[in-house]
Amino acid sequence: MRRRAGRKSWAGWSGLRASFSLGYATSRTVVFLILLGGFFWVGCQSPAQPRSQDAHLEPSLSCEAIGTQISLPDRISTLRDIYRAFSAGCDDTVITYGTQAQDTYKYKMFRVLKEASNIFLPDGTLIDYVLESYERGFLSVLLAISYYRQHNLEASQVELRRLDHEIFTPLYNYGADPINLLFSAVLWEVLGEPSEAWVDWNRLQGQEGQDAAVRTFASHRLAQLNGSEGSAADWSVYAIGHFPGIDWNIDFQDSSTGYFSVNPQHSFLPACFSESGVRISTHSWFQKIALRHDQGYHPLLHAQSWLRLPFGVAYSLITFSAGAGIMVGGCFVDVVAEGKGALCQVSILGGVAVMQESPHVLRYALRPDLRHWDNVPSSFLFTRAPDVQDEPCWRSVSTQSQGRTIKLLGRHDRKPTVKMDAQ
Repeated sequence: MRRRAGRKSWAGWSGLRASFSLGYATSRTVVFLILLGGFFWVGCQSPAQPRSQDAHLEPSLSCEAIGTQISLPDRISTLRDIYRAFSAGCDDTVITYGTQAQDTYKYKMFRVLKEASNIFLPDGTLIDYVLESYERGFLSVLLAISYYRQHNLEASQVELRRLDHEIFTPLYNYGADPINLLFSAVLWEVLGEPSEAWVDWNRLQGQEGQDAAVRTFASHRLAQLNGSEGSAADWSVYAIGHFPGIDWNIDFQDSSTGYFSVNPQHSFLPACFSESGVRISTHSWFQKIALRHDQGYHPLLHAQSWLRLPFGVAYSLITFSAGAGIMVGGCFVDVVAEGKGALCQVSILGGVAVMQESPHVLRYALRPDLRHWDNVPSSFLFTRAPDVQDEPCWRSVSTQSQGRTIKLLGRHDRKPTVKMDAQ
C-alpha cells in the first residue's frame, strides 16, 4: 500500500512538474511573441512611406489636380509635387506651397521625448524631416524661376538673395553647394545683373573640392564677363535623368562616419564643359545624404545611430528566441498531448520562419534615415546655345538620358516647355 501510495504521489509530482514546465515554456513563448508583436506594431505605426519616387513618371496632371493632392504634413511627397508642378508650368502652385515648405521644413525642432524615443526605433520614425541645405537652396531656385516666369522680377531677386543666404548660413543642415551656386550665377545673368552673377562665378571658381570641369567653365565665364562679353547672357537650363535610388549596408570600417555604407543604385554623369555651357551632376546632393550620420556633420544623428545598435541587436535576438520558443513549445505540447506530430511539425515550420526574420528585424531596426527629395534630376545642363542639339555637353550623353531631358528655363521663354518626353 505504501509503495502504491508512493508511486501515486510521485506520479502526481511528476505531472505537476510537467505542467509547470509546460506552463513556463508556454509563458516564455508568449512573452517573446508579445515583445516581437510589440516591435512589429511600432514599426507599423511609423509614418507611411511616401509615394514611389517614380511619381515623376505618372501621367501629366492639371495644376489644380497637383495642388489638391499636396499634403504639407507629408513632407517628401510635398517636395515631389512641388517639382512636378514646376515641371508642368504651375507657377502659382509652386509659389503657394513652396513658400509654405520654406517656412515649415527649414528648422530642426528638438524635442527631448522624440529624440530619446528615436533611439529605440528606426531612425526618423518619430522625427519630422528637415530640408538639407541643398534642398532649401533648390526650393529657392524653383521659386525664383516661377516668379520670373510670372514677370515678377523683384520677387525673383528676393528669392536669389534668399538662396545666397541658404547656401552660406550654418543651420542644422549646412554647406555650400555648387549646383545652387551655378543656378544663382545663371539666374542673375538672366535677370540682367552681371555684377551679381560675377560674384557667384568667382565663388564657384574658387570652391574647394569642386570638379575641375565646372571650375574651368566658371573661370571661362568670368573672363567673358570681364571682357567684351560683360553683359548678361541668355541661358537655357535643362534637367537630365532622375536622381538614383539609394542602397545601404552595415559597415564598421570607419566609426567616425557611423556604420553605414551608402551607395547610389546607378552612377552619375561626369561633369562637362564647352564653349557654350556646362553640365553638372547632382552627386554632391547624394554625398550630403550619404554623410548624414557622419560625426562631423550631424553629431546627434551619429550618436543616436550608435546608441540604437544594441537595441537593434536585442530586437533581433528576441525574434530568434521567439522562433526557438515556438518550435520547442509546440513540440512539447504535442508530446504531452500525445499528438501525432502534426502540431510539432507546424511549430517547427513556424519557428524557423520567425527565426529567419531575425536578420531582417536587425536591418529594419538599424535602418538609417535616408529620406530626401527624390524626384530631382541626376544632372543639370546650363547652356547659351540657341538649341540643346547645338550643345556638346548634351550630345555626349546617352540616348536614354537625352530622352529624359526636360527644359526648365529657356532663352526668351518665360514658360517651361518639355523638350522630350521623360517617359
